[in-house]
Amino acid sequence: MELAVMSPSPVLYEVGDDGVAVITLNRPERRNGWNPELERRYFEVLDEADRDPGVRAAVLTGAGKAFCPGVDSARLDELAGQGLDVSGRRSPVRPWAFRKPLIAAVNGACAGMGLLQALLCDVRFAARGARFTTAFARRGLAGEFGITWLLPRLVGLERASDLLLSARVFDADEALSLGVLSRVSEPDELLPAARAYAADIAANCSPVSLALIRHQLHADLRHDFAGALGAAYRAMHVAASGPDFREGMDSFLAKRPPHFPALAPDFDPAKITGDPLPEVDLRPEDQLG
Repeated sequence: MELAVMSPSPVLYEVGDDGVAVITLNRPERRNGWNPELERRYFEVLDEADRDPGVRAAVLTGAGKAFCPGVDSARLDELAGQGLDVSGRRSPVRPWAFRKPLIAAVNGACAGMGLLQALLCDVRFAARGARFTTAFARRGLAGEFGITWLLPRLVGLERASDLLLSARVFDADEALSLGVLSRVSEPDELLPAARAYAADIAANCSPVSLALIRHQLHADLRHDFAGALGAAYRAMHVAASGPDFREGMDSFLAKRPPHFPALAPDFDPAKITGDPLPEVDLRPEDQLG
C-alpha cells in the first residue's frame, strides 16, 4: 500500500490508496502536548480529509511514545493564574462534525485535552500499557471542553464520576473494561490493527451511510426517541432514493465487493436530518463574556 505525505508537522497527514488517512499528532519532543499551533493544524487536516474524496476513513495517533498528555505543560505553566486565553480558537469539538469514521489509535499517554480528542473519535484502539487520566482535578482545573457531558454518555455516570473526581491514572486494559476503549492491541500491532479496521470500513461501507449515521449518533444525543425517529425517517428517505442503496443491494446479490461513489464535498447530513450540531460552531472566546 502506498502512502502520500500531504502535510508537515506539527500534524502529519498521510492518505493511503485504500482510502484511509492517518493523522499523526507530531510534537514528540513535547510528547505531543497540545498547543494552539497543533490544534489549528489538526482541525485544518480534518477539514482537508473531510473534503478529500480519496479519504473514506481516518485514524488518529501520536508520534513517538505518547498520544497526547493534554495541554503542553510549558503552556500550562505560563497560563497558571493568568486566566483562560482562547482568543481566535475554534471549538475544541471540531471532530464532532467530521463526516467520515474517525478511529483513535492511542499509542501512549492520553490525558486532558488528549483524552477528549480520543473520546470524540468514533472507535478507540489503544496499545497495551497506554495510560489515561482526566487530570483536571489534580491540576486545579474544572472539567474542561465538555468532557463532563461526553464521558458519562460513553461509560455511565458513576464510572465518569470516578475518573473525573479522582483524576486517577488507569491503563488500557482497565479502559477497555470501563468502556472507554473498544480494543487493546500489543504496541507494535496497534496502528496496523486500527488501519485494518478503517480499511475494511473504507472498502465495504457507503460514504453517504457513514456520514448520515455518524451525524445521527451525535445529533440524537440531544433528542428523545421520538425526535430521533423523526430525523431517522428523513435520513432514510434520502438514503433509500440514492445510488448507494442500489449499489449496496446489487453488490450483495451479486456477491461482489461494493463500488460506492465518493462522498460529495457538499453533502450535509444536518440539512437532511434537520439537526445542526451547534456545539461545533461555539467559539470559546464568546463564552467568557
